[in-house]
Amino acid sequence: MTIQTTTHLNFRGDAREALEFYRSVFGGHLVITTYADFGMPAGVPGADKVVFGLVASDGGFRVMGYDVPGQTGGGIAGGGSTRRENTTTLTDQALFVSVGSDRLEELRSHWEALSRGATVVEPLAASAWSAGFGMLTDRFGVTWSFSVAPSAPGGS
Repeated sequence: MTIQTTTHLNFRGDAREALEFYRSVFGGHLVITTYADFGMPAGVPGADKVVFGLVASDGGFRVMGYDVPGQTGGGIAGGGSTRRENTTTLTDQALFVSVGSDRLEELRSHWEALSRGATVVEPLAASAWSAGFGMLTDRFGVTWSFSVAPSAPGGS
């Protein structure tokens, strides 16, 4: 049996824009289904909003998103903020999306693309526990944590 988890992000009206952006950063294919596609009359406010969205790449990246009905403020539902203060990460956000790779070069290209319009919480750089670690909050209010996975003990 195989179990797979996928982060599902709830947006306030801009899920399509966010998912299109994530596809441009991580590649893969994009699936968007609107409320109208599921039978909501086209003239009803919000019929064009995302009820099911998915970005999936061959490399393993997956993220889902949808627009919370009636929410139009933009950004991720629940919001909050994350910041560094006195070498400590302080946040009132419920979750971060973690992205890992065994190669810093691979992370760096995704980091640079995702950081457009983002607030960098901690720059992508070597840390005490990783050859590369960084954290940013993207323009949709989603905080992402990037890290190079350490080599397995005895491995290369």
